[in-house]
Amino acid sequence: LLTVNFRPTGRDGGPAGTVTTIRDATELRALASRAESGARRQELIYDASVRIGTTLDMIRTAEELAEVAVPRFADVVSVDLLAPVVAGEEPPAGLPRLLRRAAIRGISDDQALYAVGREVPIDPSTPQARALRDGQAVLVPDLSAAPDWQATNPDYAERIVQIGFRSMITVPMQARGTVLGLASFWRRTPFHDDDLGSADELVARAAVCIDNARRYTREHAVAVALQRSLLPADLPQQNAVEAAHRYLPAIEGVGGDWFDVLALPGARVALVVGDVVGHGLHAAATMGRLRTAVHNFTALDLPPDELLAHVEELVNRIDQDRPRDADSASVTGATMLYAVYDPTTGSCQMVCAGHPPPALVHPDGTVDLVPVPPNLPLGLGNSPFETLCADLPEGSRLVFYTDGLVERRDQPIDTGLDRLLQTLARTGRNSEQTCADVLDALLPIHPLDDVALLVAAPQRIAPDHIAQWTVRSDPEAVAPVRAACVRQLTAWNVGDHVFATELILSELITNAVRYGEQPITVRLICDRYLTCEVSDASSTAPHLRRAGSLDEGGRGLFLVAQLADRWGTRYTPLGKTIWTEQLLIESTGTADATAEASERT
Repeated sequence: LLTVNFRPTGRDGGPAGTVTTIRDATELRALASRAESGARRQELIYDASVRIGTTLDMIRTAEELAEVAVPRFADVVSVDLLAPVVAGEEPPAGLPRLLRRAAIRGISDDQALYAVGREVPIDPSTPQARALRDGQAVLVPDLSAAPDWQATNPDYAERIVQIGFRSMITVPMQARGTVLGLASFWRRTPFHDDDLGSADELVARAAVCIDNARRYTREHAVAVALQRSLLPADLPQQNAVEAAHRYLPAIEGVGGDWFDVLALPGARVALVVGDVVGHGLHAAATMGRLRTAVHNFTALDLPPDELLAHVEELVNRIDQDRPRDADSASVTGATMLYAVYDPTTGSCQMVCAGHPPPALVHPDGTVDLVPVPPNLPLGLGNSPFETLCADLPEGSRLVFYTDGLVERRDQPIDTGLDRLLQTLARTGRNSEQTCADVLDALLPIHPLDDVALLVAAPQRIAPDHIAQWTVRSDPEAVAPVRAACVRQLTAWNVGDHVFATELILSELITNAVRYGEQPITVRLICDRYLTCEVSDASSTAPHLRRAGSLDEGGRGLFLVAQLADRWGTRYTPLGKTIWTEQLLIESTGTADATAEASERT
């Protein structure tokens, strides 16, 4: 390359003429070209640092690498990852035999030999295998003159050459000394040795992001597995409510949302939904501790406000027991809603600790929020919990949910509550369909918070399945009441349970007359279980004894415990209730149970 310069002479009175200068500019042009190429490379690397790794999603990161490189650096880019890496696991040692296509750019899936999601075999003789084995980028300057890269699929390789692809660079994707996958760059113009550095830098940036996403995926999978293992696998068999539920973890971190349906004595049911503020393993583990505590306190048959007070104490104790040098977050901010529904009366007691109020769908389709006193969240104080008692009409539905369903960063919670009420007003009457309709209408594509949803349609026990008597404080009153109970049991056609129930009632009524206080009542409930309840105004609980061989007494409650499937004591504002349960029916569904119980009447 020559540079020619003409310059006139004689401008200051000298002889007229021209001066011609000829210079070899080949080296200058090469320097300018390298400078321009370096600027383009720096711009490419800068864009890669901004555009690659915007999410903790491995597949999306692979797509971002391909998007940055095409068409500025290559005509086609393919990114393949090890299958264990995609699953969030540690990659195995040694040369992999198979990779999984994560992204391809520059051609469509149907034009590619391996579409996204397909397995990509690695032939040991190919440049890809050599790059994985040596841990270094491999440049194939002329594809038509390099038969080794054609080993996997010669027909496809020939088609690639015929299309016009001239050159390829394949780069192992490594992070922390571990190979995660492989990126291949294809170009219709030749690659040069200078391009190896650009390819290495692009892939190195993507590899770090993919490794971070892999480790996050593993932790997220562990947290999701822990969360799901701590949630109920199935709801208990009971006739009090027709219940349906959903739990959906957040896209970027499991939280501490949970729900529960717990069968209580007296055919009642407890409905629970809660939320531990925060995400990750700590929130899921704390949720498990709180849910276990609720189970244990429910077994004591405590009133809802007392139960929440005990959970409050547990939350405070968890915070106090944290190691001083630990970085784990406090559980302060946990919320909970606890309700007990009684199908014999249709009443529902609800108590809330900073949780969003439930929605009640009335039989006529109108919807409103139940005005449960909000109280403070768990762990923020030891103030008394106010309780609401409401009557739930037949045909209504009670909807419990966590704030992830109605709250967004870009909208106030009132907007989400309005959308929830509008959706419930036009959904079907079935609990399962209600769950599906609510999630379809309110759940975002990428939820940033967990969502727990529980829909319960209350049922009533028919009045003729309930019988009640008042007992005088006179031993002679035991026999007439016992006889009346036997007649009722015979009318209910409970079969072999008549004799056992007669013995149970005889013992419980006799103890109430002998040791209890007026008023004394006996109640029988024929549902899934045959429930016997003997109540009196005394707060003294009976004690199960194991009488010796020579003792004359002390065998009554032991006999009751042997004859009943379950028994216990429930304290009430008026005294106590001793109850027993005997399973009447085995059924897979509430409808079957109700129908079978109705046939006995």
